[in-house]
Amino acid sequence: MSSENPLPEAGEIVVCTVREITSHGIYVNLDQYAGTNGFLHVSEISTGWVRNIDRVAKVSQKLILKVIRVNRMRREIDLSLRQVTNEERRAKVIEWKREERAVAIIDAVKKKLGADEAHERELRRRLEEEFGTLYVALETAARKGEKGLASLALPERETKAIAEIAAEKIVPPRYEVGALVEVSSRSPEGIEQVKKTLMAAAGAQQADVHITYAGAPRYRVRITADDYKQAEKALDGVIEKIKDGVGKHDAFSFKREISRKYGGSS
Repeated sequence: MSSENPLPEAGEIVVCTVREITSHGIYVNLDQYAGTNGFLHVSEISTGWVRNIDRVAKVSQKLILKVIRVNRMRREIDLSLRQVTNEERRAKVIEWKREERAVAIIDAVKKKLGADEAHERELRRRLEEEFGTLYVALETAARKGEKGLASLALPERETKAIAEIAAEKIVPPRYEVGALVEVSSRSPEGIEQVKKTLMAAAGAQQADVHITYAGAPRYRVRITADDYKQAEKALDGVIEKIKDGVGKHDAFSFKREISRKYGGSS
C-alpha cells in the first residue's frame, strides 16, 4: 500500500473484522487497509433470505468479502459475502496468512538487528519492490539462503539475519511429477541399452530425477523441483530423451502419474 490511507478497488477480495452487527447489515474494518471501514448489507450476505444475522457472524470474527462499490469522496466501502467464490476465499486466506507470517518474520529481523521502525519500513519496501511481495522475498531467502537476496546488495549482517529467520519460519514448497514408462529393446544388448538411455536422460535435467525399476519393462520416473513448471519441463525432457534413445524398432510408451506438492507455508 504505497499511498496514504489507500482504498481498495471494486472487485477486490479483502479480509475484514466484524465491528458491529445490526438488523440491516454488518459493519466491518478492512484489515489490510488501516483505518478503513466497510458495510455488508443483509442482501449481500446470502442468495437466500437471512433470518438472523447473528448466526452469520460475531463481533471480532474474520470474514472474506468482495468489494462491490467504492465511494472515494465519502470513503464508503460496500461489500459482499455471497459474491465470493470458494476458490477466491481459499486463495485470500492463504495470501492473508502468508502476509501475516512475512510481517512477523520482518519484525523478528528488526529485533535481531536492533533496527528502528523506519529502517524496517525501508527494508520491507526494498524486498517488495524486488520480489513483488514480502512473502515471495522471504520464501526465496528460505530456499536459496543469502545468495537469494544478492540482487538487493544489502549489508551482510541484514542479509544473514533475513535468510536465517526466514529458513526457520518458512518451509519452501517442493513439487513432484512423474510418469510410468514402458521401454524395451530387441537388440542383444537391449537391457544395457535401456539402462544407459535412462541414466543419460536423468543426468541431463536441472532437477532431482529418480528412475526406479517397476517390473519389466516398466520404470517409474519421478521429478522433484522448487517450481511446478520446472518439474514438468524436466519430466518432458526425460521422456523425450528416453524416446529418442531406445531406437525406432524398440517399444516405448508412458503414462503420467499424479503430481504432488510438499511443504509450503500457507
